Amino acid sequence: MTINRRDILKVAAATGTLAIAPAFVRAQGLEKKSVHIAVGGESLIYYLPLAIANANGFFKEQGLDVKVSNFAGGSKALQAVVGGSADVVSGAYEHTINLQQKGQMFQAVVLQGRAPMITVGVSTKTMPNYKSPKDLKGKRIGVTAPGSSTNMLFNFFLAKHGMNASDVSFVGVGASAGAVAAMRSGQIDAISNLDPVISLLEASNDIKVVLDTRTLKDTIDVFGGNMPAGCLYLPIDYIKENPNTVQALVNAMVRADKWIQRAGSEGVAAAVPTSYLLGDPAVYKMSVKRSLEGLSPNGKMPDGGPETALRVLTTFKPGLAKSNIDLSKTWTSVFVDKANKG
Repeated sequence: MTINRRDILKVAAATGTLAIAPAFVRAQGLEKKSVHIAVGGESLIYYLPLAIANANGFFKEQGLDVKVSNFAGGSKALQAVVGGSADVVSGAYEHTINLQQKGQMFQAVVLQGRAPMITVGVSTKTMPNYKSPKDLKGKRIGVTAPGSSTNMLFNFFLAKHGMNASDVSFVGVGASAGAVAAMRSGQIDAISNLDPVISLLEASNDIKVVLDTRTLKDTIDVFGGNMPAGCLYLPIDYIKENPNTVQALVNAMVRADKWIQRAGSEGVAAAVPTSYLLGDPAVYKMSVKRSLEGLSPNGKMPDGGPETALRVLTTFKPGLAKSNIDLSKTWTSVFVDKANKG
């Protein structure tokens, strides 16, 4: 007797084993099999779940053909999706709030980080006598890209100390070896970036850390509540038109979130491309350990996360009124809840 795909699909559905059926079976219901994800530096720990889902073939297991394009920062990745050259952004949750203010409706569907994991460090070379944020006035601040989450966090840091963005000069330095080189060569006086960039600069004593959001405690101390970070977000219209495709994406990402927690730094370092280690495997593993708590264990939004993000943004974006933002449209738990039940 010949068994075709339709027979397999019927058996899988009847026995409740569809979630573990072969990828070609699950792919039958996908509205789109090819998905283009734009990311502001896949090599960063901030985007580790995406890197793992990609490297370990979790997207393929869901029947998806995913293309990942890297950009200098989250704001650049967002531009690719807004411009129509990519489908999904792997970036900071707070962009969904900024976009809604502009009348563009994007929604986050799965979390990669439950803490920003962004760290601010000042140069031990050009600012050896740094004492307070006031010393940063007139200085050059390296961020992954202007308008990115690293830029936004620094704006918040300035606002907390009675300063504003015009008091400093922001320089886009990317999220990899270029950021390290910019600090070591004296092109910038301070940096707002993520691991492994920050851990490399710390290990070589090139920076003094003055703000850290890699742990939950530090995050709550800085922001006064849970602050969501990296996620997959995309136009609401795309979600409505392609719910099965979105579910497949979220399934892969939740699996990656859980895999990272089990594998730890050794497993992660063995799985990612060698170039992500920035030439120092030991420091890379240390950076994974430091940020492990900040990575989401299940893709879910932490309690009060959207409210914290909105409150933080209003501290340095005067035109952003809380009353004009519908947070329920910036995040949906439908897909991540289903993925965790599967």
